[in-house]
Amino acid sequence: MIEQIEKPITTKEDAEKSLTINKIDDGVGEESELDEGKILGVEDSDDPASDPMKTPYSKHPLEYSWTFWFDNPSVKYKQTAWGSNIRPVHTVSSVEDFWSVYNNVHRPSKLVVGADFHCFKNKIEPKWEDPVCANGGKWTVCFARGKSDVSWLYTLLAMIGEQFDCGDEICGAVVNVRARQEKIAIWTKNAANEAAQLRIGRQWKEFLEYNDTIGFIFHEDAIKERVAKNRYTL
Repeated sequence: MIEQIEKPITTKEDAEKSLTINKIDDGVGEESELDEGKILGVEDSDDPASDPMKTPYSKHPLEYSWTFWFDNPSVKYKQTAWGSNIRPVHTVSSVEDFWSVYNNVHRPSKLVVGADFHCFKNKIEPKWEDPVCANGGKWTVCFARGKSDVSWLYTLLAMIGEQFDCGDEICGAVVNVRARQEKIAIWTKNAANEAAQLRIGRQWKEFLEYNDTIGFIFHEDAIKERVAKNRYTL
């Protein structure tokens, strides 16, 4: 069973605590040998019909459904087209569904170098070519290797919990694991809407208590230039 959440997580301390609570009683821990992007115990963890001794309960629905995607670094460099190896892992529509997935996948610090793990609104693919993302851009924050776990969780909670004033502008988020650093980016729909992008960036920094400068890049610039310049900075 997943521990019910009685109130929203509103501080970074709460986010840190959530790394050790809300565990699923299936014997799976962080140190379990999981394949990258594989989820264990999700399909039957909340199904009362699978166990007559379980008591049915009402789930807490999310405003939007969210799909987790994984880009496997072991094969993505062999692909001829960028993004062809990104595959959906699981879609969540409730608080309980979210914790079922989150508690059974590796944190960024446990992913192999080169991995990309995404969480996007359902039916939006984490690709520049997606119609919803095509005119958008992204904010990015950077961390030393192994230091983004809490901020990744807090970014997810802020998105699915509708903590952003301009939440309709958000497509999703991705964590990129590289040899020397980990980067988390929030993708948005309308890059030219400067007011909305700045509001999202400011709130995100507040949620993460992130004090370094962050930049916003237009996807159209990233497509044209190898190293795109920031259009907005905070």
